[in-house]
Amino acid sequence: MSSGTLYGVGLGPGAQDLMSLRADRLVRGARHLAYFRKAGRKGQARAIVEGMLRPDVVEFPMEYPVTTEIPLDDPRYNEILAAFYAQCTAHLRALMAQGADVVVLCEGDPFFYGSFMHLYTRLRGSVPIEVVPGITGMSGAWTATGQPITWGDDVLTVLMATLPEEVLREKIANTDALVVMKIGRNLPKLKRALAQAGRLDDAWIVEYAQMPRQRVMRLSEAEAVTPYFSIVLIHGQGRRP
Repeated sequence: MSSGTLYGVGLGPGAQDLMSLRADRLVRGARHLAYFRKAGRKGQARAIVEGMLRPDVVEFPMEYPVTTEIPLDDPRYNEILAAFYAQCTAHLRALMAQGADVVVLCEGDPFFYGSFMHLYTRLRGSVPIEVVPGITGMSGAWTATGQPITWGDDVLTVLMATLPEEVLREKIANTDALVVMKIGRNLPKLKRALAQAGRLDDAWIVEYAQMPRQRVMRLSEAEAVTPYFSIVLIHGQGRRP
């Protein structure tokens, strides 16, 4: 029996009407549906497609064994996640060996800091894979501010708030426009880095961009801990007519 196809489907920032037509078609027609989530949670990707699925869909929730319980630089972190991705890959490979197509739901874009990439690299070359791009969360966030993120020759830098404070400070000081992701408990550290770089007053934070709970505010007004789905922005002020 020929192998089924794995579809990595970008869902966009969180609203069904911001999904592409191709993503909509694949999600609605999926017989086998896989998605990542934190243990005990429904999962944001699954929440986005609520009400879109066929009645006989078979779901495969892939529950992270760790998220923030272990520091990223702890050797156990990579060991545990590598084993987790290997288990997920084995399950998907078994489904496709039976001829089944599998749709993997991906928040934002599958190739932009997403967990799907860990499946993709393990399965690429051994099974058919198609990737459907999606609108990134950062695009949804800067659109929510009502201001262009870049002008003319502006340099845009994308950072993770999990980086060391000194790295954040250096990168922030040497860019025109800025996007910072993975905020959460790193917000105080990020605020310090922005202040040291002289950019705190320029920064905005968007929580739950393009979702019903969306909030846009100056970063200086934000609380010490912010939701996982938060993005910090500094708008470029570059060349324009």
